[in-house]
Amino acid sequence: MTDIRYNFKQVEERWQQAWKTHNSFTVDEQDSETSKYYVLEMFPYPSGRLHMGHVRNYTLGDVVARYHKALGDNVLHPMGWDSFGLPAENAALERNIHPAKWTKQNIIEMRRQFSLLGLSLDWSRELSTSDPDYYQHEQKMFLDFYAADLAYRNESWVNWDPVENTVLANEQVVDGKGWRSNAPVERRKLNQWFLRISRYSEELLDGINTLDEWPSKVQTMQHNWIGKSQGAILKWDIIAHPQTKGFEFLEVFTTRPDTLFGASFCAISPQHPVALHLAQGNKTIEDFLLDCNTLGTSEAAIEQAEKKGLNTGVLLRHPLDQNIEVPLFVANFVLLEYGTGAVFGCPAHDQRDMDFALKYNLPVRRVITPDDNSVSSSGLSKTAAYVGDGILINSAFLNGLSVTEAKEAVIKKLEDSQKGVRKTTFRLRDWGVSRQRYWGCPIPVVYCNNCGCVPVREEDLPVVLPDDVSFAENGNPLSAHPSWKHTTCPSCSGPAERETDTLDTFFESSWYFARFCDPTNQVLGFSSVAAKKWLPVDQYIGGVEHAVLHLLYSRFFMRALRDCGYGNIEEPFKGLFTQGMVGHETYKSSTGEWLAPDEVESLDGEGFFQTKNKTKVLVGRSEKMSKSKKNTVDPAHIITTYGADAARLFVLSDSPPSRDMEWTDKGIEGAWKYLNKLWRLAVQVPETKEPLPSLDSMEPALADLLRLTNISIKRITEAIEGFRYNSAVANIRELTNGISGLDLTIDGAAPVVKFSMLKLAQLANPFIPHLTEEIWNRLGGAGLLVEQPWPVFDPSLVSDDLLTMAVQVNGKLRGTIQVSKNSSDTECKTKAMILPTVKAQLVGKEIQRVIVIQSKIINFIAT
Repeated sequence: MTDIRYNFKQVEERWQQAWKTHNSFTVDEQDSETSKYYVLEMFPYPSGRLHMGHVRNYTLGDVVARYHKALGDNVLHPMGWDSFGLPAENAALERNIHPAKWTKQNIIEMRRQFSLLGLSLDWSRELSTSDPDYYQHEQKMFLDFYAADLAYRNESWVNWDPVENTVLANEQVVDGKGWRSNAPVERRKLNQWFLRISRYSEELLDGINTLDEWPSKVQTMQHNWIGKSQGAILKWDIIAHPQTKGFEFLEVFTTRPDTLFGASFCAISPQHPVALHLAQGNKTIEDFLLDCNTLGTSEAAIEQAEKKGLNTGVLLRHPLDQNIEVPLFVANFVLLEYGTGAVFGCPAHDQRDMDFALKYNLPVRRVITPDDNSVSSSGLSKTAAYVGDGILINSAFLNGLSVTEAKEAVIKKLEDSQKGVRKTTFRLRDWGVSRQRYWGCPIPVVYCNNCGCVPVREEDLPVVLPDDVSFAENGNPLSAHPSWKHTTCPSCSGPAERETDTLDTFFESSWYFARFCDPTNQVLGFSSVAAKKWLPVDQYIGGVEHAVLHLLYSRFFMRALRDCGYGNIEEPFKGLFTQGMVGHETYKSSTGEWLAPDEVESLDGEGFFQTKNKTKVLVGRSEKMSKSKKNTVDPAHIITTYGADAARLFVLSDSPPSRDMEWTDKGIEGAWKYLNKLWRLAVQVPETKEPLPSLDSMEPALADLLRLTNISIKRITEAIEGFRYNSAVANIRELTNGISGLDLTIDGAAPVVKFSMLKLAQLANPFIPHLTEEIWNRLGGAGLLVEQPWPVFDPSLVSDDLLTMAVQVNGKLRGTIQVSKNSSDTECKTKAMILPTVKAQLVGKEIQRVIVIQSKIINFIAT
């Protein structure tokens, strides 16, 4: 008797080896006829262990890759490692191990774990960003940027992470804290290297309109971050003051020149030249500036902080009315990098200005009233700013104009009187790429007393990190290295010192997708020919948390490389999909300690208890899996217990891929049960070489199965194309039920069942590749299933008139039937009763009643 148990360990190992032997996923570079399709998931940091987020992310990409391979595309689906960065350096401190060794060990282990998932990856193109063979090319790119004035060094105020002892870009400051350390960010003034991303602000903004295969929320996030603002720069004359010698006027940028006559104060950034000048010899102002510097420089940090100001005692004269004077404040909410680093406050029509005015007892002058006369100016709130549209009042020559008309009129008046000019500004600031840590790409410049800053010669690349560094002291180990930083000047051959800052790791991830196109090129990181062949990436998959950081930097990078002669690719990613997170319930002991899922057990009807001592456990909501809350599930344990296909199936079937999903024991067990059901079904398929009979000669039940098979091909294809993978899995299950519900003793059943099972194997292959390969092989399918073309449905068998109804016995699903939309309840009942699985449940029982939910469910109540 045939053993019908499904041995997933043998099956998965066998087919993974077969794919490897046949080079099933290695790209054919000689194929110039087949259309290319580039699938890429955001590459992982080699932490050493897979987590369930990895499983979901890379399984999503694998479905895309396998599907397009079946469509006949030449698929590029590579893998690499984002291996530079602070976590490795921190691990060196914690474990007394060199970051390079720690990283390499982790890569080996994670590569092994990834292979267990059966991913269709082209490992021949594997890269690691901490490998000199990789970062030598980005050092060359940096030199090209420097030559093109796209890279420059400048003293500036930066975000300083006091825990990680390094600079953070504004985008790396989340809620005023370091994005990794979660420590409050401080403000420091340092010499830093920058990339001129701001030069591309308009182009990056316009390019968003071409990204029609990106989620609208990501487009909006990038649009807002680039932040185009149109307004005017105004000149406020500085009224003579003992401490303002050398400063005649203050330039202020505003997007609301229409509210100019409502101004009651001006405010400057704590780093503004006027503020720094006023602080000299004035301890009150000096102390205030020092207090402001405890905040980071990002808008997020500023926005969340308490709004503070200090009246400098300086008065400014209104640009258009010599009789109006306003006080000058230094305020912690004004950014030096935005506009001119100075603003005017109109409390009546800006809530932040209103709060500031109320706090410091400043006047509130209303200059806009609603234009529908529903509320008079006097009837407006005394504490809430009016920010709606309306008509200008209390504004001299602007009275009676609309807001739009007033903006144009006041700008014209300012320009005529030479007190202002029209101005467009952007929120996007240049990208600071210097990091004061060891484990990163060395910046290829040296500093010479005679020649200044000098680029390293291209023939001397790569500048390689030294291995013999010490992490015993705080700060950058490269600065303390006794010999590495000492070198000779490439220009005069005199003594020089290397730059000891390393590049932000986002530098590496801003072009790695291009390296995959040409991984062995030793001259450039990639050739223009390879870029033209493979880029842009057709489908990019990753977390929405990278919407501003990585995705915006990559878009800039390709434009900068284009301008430096690296081809003509502007947008790196044609299609973008952002997957949801994987969550799990959280558990706490009675003493408030976080507990891992394997430390908790459920007792039916009594709740959750600690396994070791049976004390009551507090169950929290489902949250993103994290080590800190211990609500993680080990993918290795899941794969060992249930197999890779079960893990893949569950993460694809639980919810739409764009939404968060909750990991549950019942969910993975349900996936495992389905795989066993599918295997048992495949084992029962009769052996036959009979051809598929004509539709007209088939029994009605067989014709229904043939129609269901074709409908399933159509639905599953559409679901995969639309990233509705949970819907695709539901349709796969539906077809499975349709096959299992068929009476195999019906004359002519064998060829129809075999046909449907083979199609089912093809349709399910991108989702559960190991089991479907086994089924395909068992049923006599030709060659490897992974090499077969995607099935095509017969349009004549896919009628919009047909629908699928679930058939239940006493509330439990026992099969499905295909019926016409116009079928009567009696016809549906008759068809449902002849399903073998239904007949078996009704044997010896009396049907008490039949519940029909039109077009959806038939439920036989029997005792």
